[in-house]
Amino acid sequence: MSQHRRSVAPETDSAALDAVIVGAGFAGLYMLHKLRGLGLRAVVLEAGDGVGGTWYWNRYPGARVDVEAMHYSYSFSTELEQEWEWQERYPAQPEILRYLGHVADRFELRRDIRLSTRVVAASYDEVTARWSVSTDRGDSYEARYCVMATGCLSSSRVPDIEGLEAFEGPRYHTAQWPHEGVDFTGQRVGVIGTGSSGIQSIPLIAEQAAELTVFQRTPNYSLPARNRPLDPAERDAVKHHYPRLRAEARNSPVGLPGLSRPTGGALAASEEERRARYTEQWEKGLLHGLVSTYTDILTDPDANRTVAEFVREKIRETVSDPATADLLCPTGHPFGTKRPALDTGYYATYNRDNVRLVDIRRAPITRINARGVVTAGAEYPVDALVFATGFDAMTGTLNAIDIRGRGGLALRDKWAGGPVTYLGLQSAGFPNLFLVAGPGSPSVLTNMVAAIEQHVEWIADCVDHVRQSGAVAIEALEDAEADWVGHVNEVSGAMLYSEADSWYLGANVPGKARVFMPYAGGLGAYRRRCDAVAATGYEGFVLSTSQAPERTRQEEQQQ
Repeated sequence: MSQHRRSVAPETDSAALDAVIVGAGFAGLYMLHKLRGLGLRAVVLEAGDGVGGTWYWNRYPGARVDVEAMHYSYSFSTELEQEWEWQERYPAQPEILRYLGHVADRFELRRDIRLSTRVVAASYDEVTARWSVSTDRGDSYEARYCVMATGCLSSSRVPDIEGLEAFEGPRYHTAQWPHEGVDFTGQRVGVIGTGSSGIQSIPLIAEQAAELTVFQRTPNYSLPARNRPLDPAERDAVKHHYPRLRAEARNSPVGLPGLSRPTGGALAASEEERRARYTEQWEKGLLHGLVSTYTDILTDPDANRTVAEFVREKIRETVSDPATADLLCPTGHPFGTKRPALDTGYYATYNRDNVRLVDIRRAPITRINARGVVTAGAEYPVDALVFATGFDAMTGTLNAIDIRGRGGLALRDKWAGGPVTYLGLQSAGFPNLFLVAGPGSPSVLTNMVAAIEQHVEWIADCVDHVRQSGAVAIEALEDAEADWVGHVNEVSGAMLYSEADSWYLGANVPGKARVFMPYAGGLGAYRRRCDAVAATGYEGFVLSTSQAPERTRQEEQQQ
């Protein structure tokens, strides 16, 4: 079924809705399926004209997942696991989009998905204990529960550069790529940004363009993906062992099976032993391989430098020109404190005669004119511009929606100093509003699909608990929220993350509060904490009836 057609199902009677889900990516599709399984009526509102979320929007050349496909997939259906045949170790965007389209069709989800429908506001009515969700189409949906499945990287941003509108050529952002594709043959192309989308797209753009100029402010660590077609026997072996592998993934720190458990510190090992371990992981082509070699890679600056220098040596071995190699070597942040990229031929691309690298940290971009990019040192004529400049991560899409809870409190106002949540699932003052992979949860530090499944399943169980108890609402308590935020900060503060100006901290968005947003304690530990909260009668939450709030069992026992 085409991913581009609009939904033709009749409009849902919003008065009969139990839940509104915002977003039709991995999280929204599974949330709809789970709520249906509880006998609830739900609708998904999706801004795009097809399902897929991140994989609907990100169609830039080279867009590819950085987690192996056999594990970057749903685990909730044994039949789905066995029937889908992944073609590559790290599939490109079209294959992942086909998979999500297959899921939508297989579980008959499309009839409850409203495409081309952007949510602009959501407000909580304290009298009826229901949410009213408004869209850019002028529609309003009312439901007991509102689930934000909006994604962590879904609000793209373009830097505010003087003269941008004066540029006479086409401009593209990697997260808003034309669905029909772009042919750069014979063109002079400028790419601004060398994060993950830049690293993935630059090698393919270089193959087409007559000239490619890459404007780099901050070099990033990138590892070889070692991508390849999947052998049918290999696929079958993973499918045969899925029960064990999925269980291992759910309880691992990063939501993946098979990673070696780090033993000992890097500095306690000999240089020869370290190099052997690092080389072994480098050859495997795994995103989390190098940080899993020793226990102190993300906590000890000296230990981190050993692996960082190993990667820099690999860059120097690959890039022919020493000056260009030096520019590509990251030195301003510890390895792993920004999500590394997985690439196919990225560093080797700079050996091409038609590619040049411009250091805009040393000579910043001052303006864009009709013909190209002007830096403090030179002018670079280009025919087309590509912005690989990232996202207002984790909070950008939520803050773009006018979400109002008790007393008309705006979520964006509450979060002005940084996001505040309990377990990344709820924010106090916003009853029955759930966040999937929200700030304060492991999300982007893990396999996103494993993190999403854990959240969706917890939310579904929580909603069922509220219904079975006869309550109408559940809300995070401020004290529990404050304790959790303190714990998130404590965990990240013991690590090296704060030494990088990363989107984890919101450092890429001018004026955004610098707060480390994801939970760095690992998915397995986080899952156990969430399960314990549920097992104690939802400690840290308050249940409300239509008459009066009712404290959780945990609080009653403490009084």
